[in-house]
Amino acid sequence: MKKNDLVVINLDRPRFLRYGHKALKKLTALTDMDISKMDMSNFKLEDLEKVLYCGLLSDAKENGETLKLEDMEDLLDQAETFKEIMEKLNESFEKAFGAAKGEEKN
Repeated sequence: MKKNDLVVINLDRPRFLRYGHKALKKLTALTDMDISKMDMSNFKLEDLEKVLYCGLLSDAKENGETLKLEDMEDLLDQAETFKEIMEKLNESFEKAFGAAKGEEKN
């Protein structure tokens, strides 16, 4: 796992959020969403759980854990704020796909 594409999110413990090919493939299978047309502003909470679940799977595997989708509700409740969850999700998607057009960092 490349360390420069990881985003740390503090839940029950610091966890790495990452969207590589495997996570994105699982995400499209779980949600039937087209990655190129994903709009986080229209996510239902159940969709958000699925998105974060897919991004956390490699961290769970590296730590010898079995993460289940059913665990996400309780796991996300351990975040400091919902705002932090959304910020970390946005950051991890930026790392996966690059900055949005017109938002490149100088």
